[in-house]
Amino acid sequence: MLATMTDTARLANAIWHTLTDRHAAYAVGAGAVRRYAPGFSPMLGFADPERPDWDALVPYCTPGEPLYCGGWSGPAPTGWRIEAESTMFQMVWQGGEPPAADAALTVVRLRPEHASQALELATLTRPGPFGIRTPELGEYVGCFEGERLIAMAGERLHAGRFHEVSGVCTHPDHQGRGLARRLMNHLIRRQLQRGETPFLHVMRDNAGAHGLYARMGFRDHRESVVRVVVSG
Repeated sequence: MLATMTDTARLANAIWHTLTDRHAAYAVGAGAVRRYAPGFSPMLGFADPERPDWDALVPYCTPGEPLYCGGWSGPAPTGWRIEAESTMFQMVWQGGEPPAADAALTVVRLRPEHASQALELATLTRPGPFGIRTPELGEYVGCFEGERLIAMAGERLHAGRFHEVSGVCTHPDHQGRGLARRLMNHLIRRQLQRGETPFLHVMRDNAGAHGLYARMGFRDHRESVVRVVVSG
C-alpha cells in the first residue's frame, strides 16, 4: 500500500493536518495555529512548526495549562515555558497482510458512558496526552473484566490515508496477557480493510514498546522533538 506524496507531507505535520481537516470540528484556533478543544487530547499544531505563531495561540489557552506539541525545537517565547522535552519515533505500518481476526478476544467499542473509565485508565498508565473526550476522536476499543476497563487502544490523528493507533494501555494488574497488542491488531486490521495506513508514536526511551511495535510490523519513519509547553 503506497501513500501519495501529499499523504506523506501531511504525515510530517500530522497534528496540524488532522486539526484542519478530519478533526476540524474538535479544534479551536486561528491563523496558523490549532489545538484540540478543551476536553480532548491537549495537543496543538502549527502550520509551520519551525516558525510557530504563539501570539495566535494565546486566546485559546488557559494560564498553566500543559499542551503537547511536536516538531518545534526553538527557544521558549515570552510568556511560555517548556515544561518537558524529549523525542519520539513516528512508526508506520509495513507489516504486509492484516493481522488475523482474534475470535478469542472480546472487544468492546468504547462509548460515551465509558469515558470516565477510559480517562481513569489513561491517567494511571500514561499512554500519552488524553482527555475525557479523546475516545470521540476515532474508534476506541477495550477489554473489560466485569465492569472494569482493563485495557484499551484507539484511533486519534488522521492525516490523509494515515490513521494513528493511540491510547494503548493496560492496567498494571493485567499486564503480561497481550491484551493491548491484541486490541491494536484489531484496529490495524480494521484500518487496513478501510484502505488506511496505520501509524503510531512512541517515546524514544520506551524501548520495550518500540521493540514490540517493530515486531508487530511497524517501522521507524522519523524521529522528532516533542515538548510540553505551558503559558503564563
